[in-house]
Amino acid sequence: MRRVRPYQQEFIEFAIQNKALRFGEFTLKSGRASPYFFNSGQFNTGASLSRLGRFYRRAIHQTGRQFDMLFGPAYKGIPLAAATAMAYAEAEGRPVPYCFNRKEAKDHGEGGTVAGAPLGGEVLIIDDVITAGASVNFAVELIRNHGARAAAVVIALDRQERGQGEASAIAEIQRQHGIPVVSIVTLDNLVEFLREKPDCATQLDAILRYRETHGAELA
Repeated sequence: MRRVRPYQQEFIEFAIQNKALRFGEFTLKSGRASPYFFNSGQFNTGASLSRLGRFYRRAIHQTGRQFDMLFGPAYKGIPLAAATAMAYAEAEGRPVPYCFNRKEAKDHGEGGTVAGAPLGGEVLIIDDVITAGASVNFAVELIRNHGARAAAVVIALDRQERGQGEASAIAEIQRQHGIPVVSIVTLDNLVEFLREKPDCATQLDAILRYRETHGAELA
């Protein structure tokens, strides 16, 4: 199990402070009762969103992956892609283009299903978490239909949780599309973070039990 990098520890603390990461009992879309829940919508101020973008940039930087632009799947991915693009401008002075899709095609003005910079080149898909993978599958297809290439998916939290089979939705995406999925933190990182917090023993035990039941087989 990899040690938690300093920026990952900072991110977990940041997410808890903003109530984006909460502990308790939450019913997921899958129907599973999870002892923790992540909601990027809780980063709902300019300051928190700006800081979140810097964490995404840091995760991308760790991979060394080259790219031309960012794509944010509607709806949660839109502010995430914008914040990440701003983080690159702030840190590097790099004018990273970004765009996003509309849920419904626009039949006036510029029209179409995509807004923002024209899709082209190597594209990073920016999202919060992946559950069933539907939004990512849609994004990959949309990007390809515009003659561009999905280079990777970047998310905030990898729950490392089984999908329909033994593998996770993330592993299925990687196999289906041949692209990596990068995360700021993983469930393993969260477990290691909680191990260092004696007052979080209850939360840690609940997560370990949940992982024993629903954890994905990792490559």
